[in-house]
Amino acid sequence: MDLTFRDSLTGERRPVPRPARGPLALYVCGPTVNDMAHVGHGRTYLYFDLVRRFFRDDGVAVRHVMNITDFEDKITARARSLGLSWRALARREEGRFKADLAALRLLPPDLTPRASTFVPEMIELIRRLEKKGRIVRDGDSWYYRTPAPHNARNFPVGAELAKHAVPEPGQPAEALDLVNRDFLVWRTQEKPAASWASPWGPGAPGWHLECFAMAERHLSIPVDLHGGGIDLVFPHHYAENEIALALYDVPFSRHFLHTAFVTENGRKMSKSTGNLVPLRSALEEAGPDALRWYLVSRPYHVRLEWSGRELEAARREWAFIEALLRSSIPDGAGGGLDPADLDALTERVKAGIADGFEVDRAFAEIRSFAERLGHDASGRFERGSSSRVRRSLTRLERLTGLSFQRVAHPATGRVGPRSG
Repeated sequence: MDLTFRDSLTGERRPVPRPARGPLALYVCGPTVNDMAHVGHGRTYLYFDLVRRFFRDDGVAVRHVMNITDFEDKITARARSLGLSWRALARREEGRFKADLAALRLLPPDLTPRASTFVPEMIELIRRLEKKGRIVRDGDSWYYRTPAPHNARNFPVGAELAKHAVPEPGQPAEALDLVNRDFLVWRTQEKPAASWASPWGPGAPGWHLECFAMAERHLSIPVDLHGGGIDLVFPHHYAENEIALALYDVPFSRHFLHTAFVTENGRKMSKSTGNLVPLRSALEEAGPDALRWYLVSRPYHVRLEWSGRELEAARREWAFIEALLRSSIPDGAGGGLDPADLDALTERVKAGIADGFEVDRAFAEIRSFAERLGHDASGRFERGSSSRVRRSLTRLERLTGLSFQRVAHPATGRVGPRSG
């Protein structure tokens, strides 16, 4: 079963082809670890978790790389205010970020390289681009000069895309070059800010270089699938494509998948503005299952306006669904339900994910199935099918990341979710 969705670069709906050899190369842009993760981060990474689970269910290996941006101006400024080094703050927040994603039950990436360990590769990348005649100096900074006319194989940057653009860390939004689309590759700066020796003097590389350098070493260019939030399309993913086109004459990735924002009061959640709901707080309030259920309640390309009332409704609905499915496992008494129906449910869920990545529609199949259980006289599968039902539920859990079976801890007797 192929996974299809609308590619952000081409606008075409295409399947993600299975690699002929080796694992599927997935590169997802990671966090800038200056502060806590928010539910917008959770939603984006949740969708890529479901991509991985989809391929795992088909027996397709995925090599997942997610960068950690551990140096930039916001990290330096917050570290100074706390009396920490930028490196100490980054390590602390990186640990908290990973703990929050694990609590949401996301499969961990295979690799989470830090930007600070890739500075030599980024310096070499600038040298390679210099040989192509693409690097120009402006004062104490060096930029990649985008050729004119703009390459038709890169993202078309219109007003709507530019509206969501994330500027180079430490640069004001008005510094975005929407006309020439040049971008920073090196700037002079001294310690205690992050600073390294280079042919252009002490300083730090631009943000857009790190993902290219990491993907080039740990995967290959082009990667099979790349993505993040829609705000990363320009200039970040545009810049990655520019570098790949300049060096290899191919885009950075064969397929691009971008998710819409989580907003609050109509404004995108952002650590820099303080307009956010911490992921950890939402997990404590609703638990991982109900939060997953809520975050995918809209199509991935449609923004989700955060609502405490809707989160509570999702929590109650999830509790109802989980209880029905758990109680459907025959305990000896049995009922009139055919366990083949549960296998068919899993296939419908997978088909919904495969067909346009319509995760919300796929999860709605689970809701409909639970409602059917609620209307059945027994609410249980037929006698003797317990093992088969558990196997089917386990596969559905592994595909969705939801937990339908809760088991008592052998030592404490407390009830908790099954892992997986």
